[in-house]
Amino acid sequence: MRKRSIKNTRVNTEVQHELSNIIRGGLKDPRVAPWTSVVAAEVAPDLKTCKAYISVLGDAYEQEQTIKGLQSAEGYIRRELARTLNLRNTPEIRFVLDQSIEYGVNMSKKIDEVTKDLKTEGVEEDAE
Repeated sequence: MRKRSIKNTRVNTEVQHELSNIIRGGLKDPRVAPWTSVVAAEVAPDLKTCKAYISVLGDAYEQEQTIKGLQSAEGYIRRELARTLNLRNTPEIRFVLDQSIEYGVNMSKKIDEVTKDLKTEGVEEDAE
């Protein structure tokens, strides 16, 4: 199976969906933050490994604790994945912290601040 094949894309999507269901509904670890989402999942073509990109809404400490909690629950998550998905091999999961959503929110705030400053400057010039 090639890396960019339709089958690989379908497997990635299914693994991402099931991982998010398992994390949301099955984990009881208090270290895992309630606002944890699976942004993407990349399963290797041989179905042996998987990188799960995780986004956590919170500070750096909560993000670190969530990744530690997920790593300690990897056996449970993998077993649940094997139970719900019918794959030849159940991939070994590596959790990677994804900062893209947080980066996007920060950039959006900065853009809003700049446009707000531009609007207030425009209002002051019109008043004169």
